[in-house]
Amino acid sequence: MTTIRIYPDNAPTNLLFTTDDSQKIRQRLQDIGVQFEQWPTQPELQPGCAPEQVLAAYQDDIERLQQQHGYQAVDVISLDANHPDKAALRQKFLSEHTHSEDEVRFFAAGEGLFTLHQDGKVYEVHCVAGDLISVPANTPHWFDMGPHPRFVAIRWFTNPEGWVAQFTGSDIANLFNRLEENA
Repeated sequence: MTTIRIYPDNAPTNLLFTTDDSQKIRQRLQDIGVQFEQWPTQPELQPGCAPEQVLAAYQDDIERLQQQHGYQAVDVISLDANHPDKAALRQKFLSEHTHSEDEVRFFAAGEGLFTLHQDGKVYEVHCVAGDLISVPANTPHWFDMGPHPRFVAIRWFTNPEGWVAQFTGSDIANLFNRLEENA
């Protein structure tokens, strides 16, 4: 289930707000400039399916976002618990970082935990199949796929090089929840 939890950035045990109501999630995220949508899912899309199958299933939505926001590239990332590099990939995304472009993800299957750090607060967004999240450029955040990842996500980029992070050097991500604690 999609949820949001909001904490002060200096008090990781002081929960300020939580809900699983999609309208309230959308509003809280919109308040900080984050786009959040929910799309119908295709149950046949599971980790391991061909990227072409995923892209074909969501072709109209992919093109809509590309036209609206000028994205130059789109790809699919699919991970499951048997992936040989799952621990290294998880660690790569767990440190707070920013991007010079929006980070846009649609979960076609599975789940992940996006954590955003903005305006003195930390916003944990547990995304599940059907969720699209667009984190604005230069927003400090991190992502946790969990110790046993299981997701298929479509990613959009304005930079043809794809995912490029600038790490902040902060250890704040170590103070907050991980996916296994949230699920």
